[in-house]
Amino acid sequence: MRSNARMRALLREADTSGLSVQDIPRAFREVVQRGWSLSPSGGRVLTDLLLDVPTQYADRLAEEITVNGRGMTDYDLPSAADERAPLLVRRCLAYVAACLGRARKDFGDSAVRAYVSLSFADTDDAPLTAYVTFCTPLPDVWSYIPRLESVEGAAVGEFCEEDALAGLDRP
Repeated sequence: MRSNARMRALLREADTSGLSVQDIPRAFREVVQRGWSLSPSGGRVLTDLLLDVPTQYADRLAEEITVNGRGMTDYDLPSAADERAPLLVRRCLAYVAACLGRARKDFGDSAVRAYVSLSFADTDDAPLTAYVTFCTPLPDVWSYIPRLESVEGAAVGEFCEEDALAGLDRP
């Protein structure tokens, strides 16, 4: 796992024991159940998140992060950041573990990476929000978040299947 200091602090504080599919919001569970597909350009995309209308992307990385990225459901969580953060981390990691496990099943390898970020929304009430996306590192394309370890202003982490499942109940 690669992460910045903020994400490492959040991970130390969050209870991630016993993660399961029940930690994943219902709509995201349906995404996991539908699994992964290959796009015409070879992008690894979550089937349920594909658009009905074909779209042009600059490259496979742009396609994968655009199709696979979503804000984590949080409307039902407390508004105080110190109460909200561990719950968001737990939801994100459960979703990451389930999606990466499903990617291994669907593609037969562990090439897909998950990226989780938590930051304060740019709104008047500025709640803590989380975003999760998935992409496959490519040798000829910049990484999704270059110099991830030095990102400021957000907690960010890159997870592989082994990271996501280490010490967790497989969802």
